[in-house]
Amino acid sequence: MTRSISRRGFLKMFGAGVSAVGLGRYTSLLAGQGKVARPNVLFIAVDDMNDWIGPLANHLPRARTPNLDRLAQKGVTFTNAHCAGPVCHPSRVSVMTGVHPSRSGIINNVFTSTGKPTWRTGPDSGRGVLKDVVTLSQHFRDHGYRAYGVGKIYHALQWWDGSECPAEDWDEYYPSADKPIPTWVRPTLVPDEQAGLTRGRPLGDRQLFGARPLQVREEQTSDHQVVQWAVSKLKQKHEAPFFLACGIFRPHIPWEVPQKYFDMYPLDEIQLPPHQQDDLKDAFSHGRERWHQWVLENDYWEILVQGYLASISYADAQLGRLLDGFEASEYADNTIVVLWSDHGMHIGEKENWEKFTLWEESTRVPCFFVAPGLTKAGSRCASPVSLIDIYPTLCELAGLPIPTQCDGESLAPLLKDVAKQRSAPAVTTFGFYRGIVGHSVRSQRWRYIRYSNGFEELYDHSQDIHEYTNLAGDEKYAEVIEDLSRYVPTY
Repeated sequence: MTRSISRRGFLKMFGAGVSAVGLGRYTSLLAGQGKVARPNVLFIAVDDMNDWIGPLANHLPRARTPNLDRLAQKGVTFTNAHCAGPVCHPSRVSVMTGVHPSRSGIINNVFTSTGKPTWRTGPDSGRGVLKDVVTLSQHFRDHGYRAYGVGKIYHALQWWDGSECPAEDWDEYYPSADKPIPTWVRPTLVPDEQAGLTRGRPLGDRQLFGARPLQVREEQTSDHQVVQWAVSKLKQKHEAPFFLACGIFRPHIPWEVPQKYFDMYPLDEIQLPPHQQDDLKDAFSHGRERWHQWVLENDYWEILVQGYLASISYADAQLGRLLDGFEASEYADNTIVVLWSDHGMHIGEKENWEKFTLWEESTRVPCFFVAPGLTKAGSRCASPVSLIDIYPTLCELAGLPIPTQCDGESLAPLLKDVAKQRSAPAVTTFGFYRGIVGHSVRSQRWRYIRYSNGFEELYDHSQDIHEYTNLAGDEKYAEVIEDLSRYVPTY
């Protein structure tokens, strides 16, 4: 029999959200500088972006990301940030509700296409924990903000006729909450058989798992349109403070972006990510090895790395346009900026593609905060943090009460002093095949994973950043496992 971890249990795990800054002091600081008493919020979500970006890259390949570098130089980069669920739907719902997937039961993607969100009361609502929660955008609306949304904030796909975005929680959404991603363009697709590729491409013959340049003007791409709308809102005069959420879809598959971004990464210069043969021999089988087999048998690895890098740089360029519009607006000095990606991305490591695991490639995410008058430009925080910390952090910085539903802890103390260390780790939960549920506990040094079938993994990041060697079977690490086990949710 399974049960959810209690609110009290999460407070024990993550802390009660008590901050060194204190509710109201930050907004008073802004008011003392002659700014509005409540700061605006620019809330930027990016899809499927891993740690290859400039501010995080500690190995090859490295993506060219001058605008993420630029954002990092404005505030705090969290170098050890992790998602609560390594897949779009659970991660995004947890960010927007502050409720961890292990408590809500939302641990997988959904594609029910009911025409309205299913995570609150529908067939995908888990245990019903989220029935009455107040979403992040609604919480800000309840306290005098105007909430605007554009692009992918909740789970949505360019080819899926559905969305998990609640329209009632926004004052305005573009194109619409039920179809949040503008019409997308695709290249001319050549059938795999005609291209000399073997049958069995993952996700079928629509080539959703693939990489090809677009021969179109950038203005025709969906993320360009998303950013254009967000910039238009920044140009407007706002009498009330605003919460503006902008969701950039790339670098989600398929890796199809304008040609110039592919040209940045010549195919003959592509380097594969660090990987080890037989890396799954001491690890849990994710059940997706056939994806990697298809890539290898078609000599496609470098092509897909090129496409992913190109898509990161395209997303970075869209961020640059958004930052340009923001900096040119009248709101640049009294707006909190946060950027996060819903999860990381495997590009062949551990014989996996996409996400859907509890390893570093899936859970580690970009996360940046800029809080005028509080964050120090260009600072970096290595303490483990979770994306569920975003909700209470924004509440505290805006002087709003933190709802009791929130399982995370405000990052305000770390924003004020990046050298601080949390004692609690970041926890990630995911539902695998055959009903197996796993939980990952990521501390400063260790990653411990426990699966519901009893299998365990332990990796020492002080010596093994790529998580090649599972130490869980070594008795000398029994105390480490015992300590980290305290943070594994009961599910």
